[in-house]
Amino acid sequence: MARQLRAFAVTVLALAALGVPAGLVWSALSPRPPYRITEGTASVLADPGTQTLIAADGWFATVTGGLGLACGALAWFLSRRQQLAVLLGLCGGSVLASFVTLWTGTTFTLGVIAVEASAEPGVTFVAGPLALTADGVLVSWPLLAVGLFGLLEGMHGYRESPLRTPYGIGSHPPAADPYRIGEPPPRGD
Repeated sequence: MARQLRAFAVTVLALAALGVPAGLVWSALSPRPPYRITEGTASVLADPGTQTLIAADGWFATVTGGLGLACGALAWFLSRRQQLAVLLGLCGGSVLASFVTLWTGTTFTLGVIAVEASAEPGVTFVAGPLALTADGVLVSWPLLAVGLFGLLEGMHGYRESPLRTPYGIGSHPPAADPYRIGEPPPRGD
């Protein structure tokens, strides 16, 4: 029981720690939406049709999804004895890592932030904060990690399964049927 708890804890903590560099990469890659600040008014999104809000979601899904695939494969290859504990740790740790990635990316600003100068007097453009508009991308890391782990385990389990030999024939291939379609009938020697 202690080994399973240790495998679970190590998996969760390793994935949570991996969320910090993932958040920094997301912050460096994602564009910031431009906001317009005028005298006496609050900041307003400069271009309501901007695609930068969607691009931030896409970069988050790309970064966390890629890490989810890598973590799922690595967890499967390293967890031959405590698979259930590692799988549960992979699920919980990936959820925690997604939230750590979100927090890190929205807290720390990396990369070049370019905002065009205003042509109107008294109006200033500033780069807006990095945020997610589609909360569904938070599940890309755990979904892909657990999904790949399950796929690899299913393929490995099928290879050793008795279901590969239908009708209980065993590991020997069935004898060749001389009357199969496409083969000449046996001679009557």
